[in-house]
Formats: sequence, C-alpha cells, structure tokens
Amino acid sequence: QAQLVESGGGLVQAGGSLRLSCVASASTFSTYGIGWYRQAPGKQREWVALSHTDGRTNYADSVKGRFTISRDSAKNTVSLQMNNLQIEDTAVYYCRVLGPGSWGQGTQVTVSS
Repeated sequence: QAQLVESGGGLVQAGGSLRLSCVASASTFSTYGIGWYRQAPGKQREWVALSHTDGRTNYADSVKGRFTISRDSAKNTVSLQMNNLQIEDTAVYYCRVLGPGSWGQGTQVTVSS
C-alpha cells in the first residue's frame, strides 16, 4: 500500500496562510491521484481537496476559493495552499492516494483567533 509523507503544518492566526506538502514515490505519484483530508477533534475525517492524474481537481465546499491543490511532477509532491484560514480549519491534515493506501501520521494545523 502506498504511504505518503505530509509536512508543513503549524500554528497561524485566523486570516493567515499555510502550505502543506505531500511527498510520494515516483511510481505512486504517476499512478494515482492524491487527496488531502482532515480530521478535527471530535469529528470524522473529511476530504478537503483532490488532485487527479488527469489534472482535474475537486474541493470541498468549505474550502472552495481559499485552498488550492497542486501537483509538482518534478518533486513527486502534491501541495495544499491554504489561504484565509479560519478557526474551523483547525485539524490534523492527511494526504492519501485515491486508491489502495494507508493513512500517515498527518500534520497538525491550528488556527487561532
């Protein structure tokens, strides 16, 4: 099963920005789409943004217009640029292939008022 490595979380004030990175192996990156997911305390994990191998992207309504997912084939990386962060964006963020894979440790994003 493909496992990815997330990084880039941190603490930011409301209205601020963060950029998350998800690194995959070359074969995984070229074979599968990759998505970002998040899990807030006491809530179920939810999908945030998806990047398909054909270039299509999808966004959850809650982040549309604020978050941007992008693929960098030179670095086998899928990034999530998060702008205008809100307190409700606080969660552990995970990336995962859109296929057989496992969850990594995730990266914590905390938005303060």
